[in-house]
Amino acid sequence: MTQQGVRWTADQVLALAPDAPSRKAGSKLGVAGPWSEAGSSDEGAVWGLCKGSGSKPYRTVVDIADAAGPAYKCSCPSRKFPCKHALGLLLIWSGGDGTVPDGAPPAWAEEWLASRRKRAEEKRSSPAPPAADADAARRRAEKRAERITAGATELEQRLADLLRAGTASAERSGYGLWEETAARMVDAQAPGLAARVRELGAIPSSGPGWPVRLLEECALLHLLDQGWLRRDQLPHELAATVRSRVGLPAQPENPPLRDHWLVLAQYDTADSKLTTRRIWLYGTDSGRTALLLSYGAAGRAPTLALPVGLALDAELTGYPGARQPRADLGEQFTAPAPTAERPPGVRTEEAAALYGEALRDDPWLESWPATLSEVIPARTDTGWQLADADGTSALPIAPATPSPGLWRLIALSGGAPLTVFGECGHRGFTPLAAWPQGTGETVPLC
Repeated sequence: MTQQGVRWTADQVLALAPDAPSRKAGSKLGVAGPWSEAGSSDEGAVWGLCKGSGSKPYRTVVDIADAAGPAYKCSCPSRKFPCKHALGLLLIWSGGDGTVPDGAPPAWAEEWLASRRKRAEEKRSSPAPPAADADAARRRAEKRAERITAGATELEQRLADLLRAGTASAERSGYGLWEETAARMVDAQAPGLAARVRELGAIPSSGPGWPVRLLEECALLHLLDQGWLRRDQLPHELAATVRSRVGLPAQPENPPLRDHWLVLAQYDTADSKLTTRRIWLYGTDSGRTALLLSYGAAGRAPTLALPVGLALDAELTGYPGARQPRADLGEQFTAPAPTAERPPGVRTEEAAALYGEALRDDPWLESWPATLSEVIPARTDTGWQLADADGTSALPIAPATPSPGLWRLIALSGGAPLTVFGECGHRGFTPLAAWPQGTGETVPLC
């Protein structure tokens, strides 16, 4: 980073925080007071000593130029990555006020940096692992497909029984019936079907209109079942989408695409077992929007982190499937750096139309990425919306949008049009990042 003469903003640093408490604690350490012997190098390393409660200061070093996002090392006992000390160090570095001068790393920092570079070089030069036995892999795939087919057939029967008895019976049966059915789908090695069955179980008695929502979700699940049972008759791309929705693992197979990728948004979702990180990228040359997924065990942040607003020269390899935005990050040719570029925006009605087109290829799609240009947040009787500046059309903001991001969006606008990136879905538009007028700075909203 520093070799390009640019530094991150405070927002880009805080976007790396694994949770809100870490963000708050890191902000408190983002001042020069507790730090000593801080410095940065042209190779993209930042280091420093932070005074703590013990007799010895904590040694903190960050490798900013790592291809998978920043890497961290700190002598503190925290199990969060990055810890508050790494966040504080990057905050004072981003200030560019001379508190973190350029120089050579001390021995303790250089030792860690050298070991990382050595491991990366060994990984690049190591021979590829031998291919798995093709016949054994084919037999395992066929056996799993048979299990999924048996599970999908059983699920079809249970859906038919539910509709025959009427949707009111779902309320009387309670959640136990759905959990039992989901467990059967797990036994059938169809985790995608199991997840959708569990979602069905949460709909009865969930508020006004729940029978209609239950019927809609049952229809989508029936469609997925039938897609699997007739997958041999489907076009290749749609069949790949069905396999993915059922829960079969997929590998990226499209040719790598090299581009300058702008990091649009990054946010985490978590359940009792897994934390999923979603990172949206936009290729400034190709015009493609891509999604990187990274996972961490429950309570731990995923390893991949790319600060919002940076751009990186890298290769992405896409996954099979109709309108599949997911990709894997491949070789990175330069370190990420701030950029004033932004994706071109569309009107709200065009964003809704693009989501509708995507649904034709993937009916189970929850949302579709979109950049809205010249929109203004506005309050209505039913909630907030993003309206085109000329007032001709608007998209409702999804009710589940976190309040801090919504209020930040409103404050950024101040009644003036701005550009907003987010996800357009059947419940509305979820804003994830914004660009106020007159500035190229990307402001994260999540």
